[in-house]
Amino acid sequence: MECAVLFADVAGSTALYEVLGDDCAFALVEACLSTMSSCSAENHGRVIKTIGDAVLAVFPTSDDAAAAAIAMHGRVEALGPANAVRPALRIGFHFGPVLAHAQDVFGDSVNLASRLCDLASRGQIVSDRETAQRLSDPHRAAVMPLYTVPVKGKAQEVELVEIAWGAGGDEKTLIVLASGNGALHAPALLALHLGERHIEMGPERRKVTIGREPEADFCIPERSVSRAHARIERRREHFVLTDHSANGSFVSFDGRPEIRVHHEELTLVGQGWLSFGQRRAEARQVVQFRCVDS
Repeated sequence: MECAVLFADVAGSTALYEVLGDDCAFALVEACLSTMSSCSAENHGRVIKTIGDAVLAVFPTSDDAAAAAIAMHGRVEALGPANAVRPALRIGFHFGPVLAHAQDVFGDSVNLASRLCDLASRGQIVSDRETAQRLSDPHRAAVMPLYTVPVKGKAQEVELVEIAWGAGGDEKTLIVLASGNGALHAPALLALHLGERHIEMGPERRKVTIGREPEADFCIPERSVSRAHARIERRREHFVLTDHSANGSFVSFDGRPEIRVHHEELTLVGQGWLSFGQRRAEARQVVQFRCVDS
């Protein structure tokens, strides 16, 4: 049979246990799982199983899966104390053939949906281009292209898309910074440094997250930094900074004026510095970046 396979898991559950304690965190995760199950049922879905702090559900259509994912994010975001770590989800879904057996589902579509969930950032819904083409116009209008990834067993890379949801999702604009000759620079790697922490992005590593949350790749525990502040993604041969924050991100390209990026996207070129929530001159922690040619 064919269906939409959706994986959703609680992002940063380790941080919940550290901040809230075992009893409160367990109760909150259980509330998240119950909310995800309710959203699935309300949108014609069926929960196949829960796996730790994750849910696997199937839906008749891509529209049903998208509607359930949006409902899950909205309701889970409202859970939890305002003065502590708020729960959030990572969600991925794919429409395709599955093998149903003993109340479970198997096959490439299930594996791909699981991979899409793994690739999603906190608060993000990730799908693929073929699944997005099945969406009706209201949901398709919220689709934003991301980047391609290699998938085991598939000859061609899978084109990822994000389903925007909530306030501000459709306010993002893409800022493309051109090089001197008018063409975008196409680096093979992006080197990032924050103190003793070094990350190199490329074909193997395509996403880096920045924020106040402990599970962020670059954790910056400053009050001006949002919990899920920004991310950097590799899209084909370019590296794109996306800001989700309250106070914005600041980019200083070598030899150019500082740029504020707020609910926008900016292609990183050359080398420079990134600060979050504050301008570079005021920030105590600054990420240095350098694009490396192949």
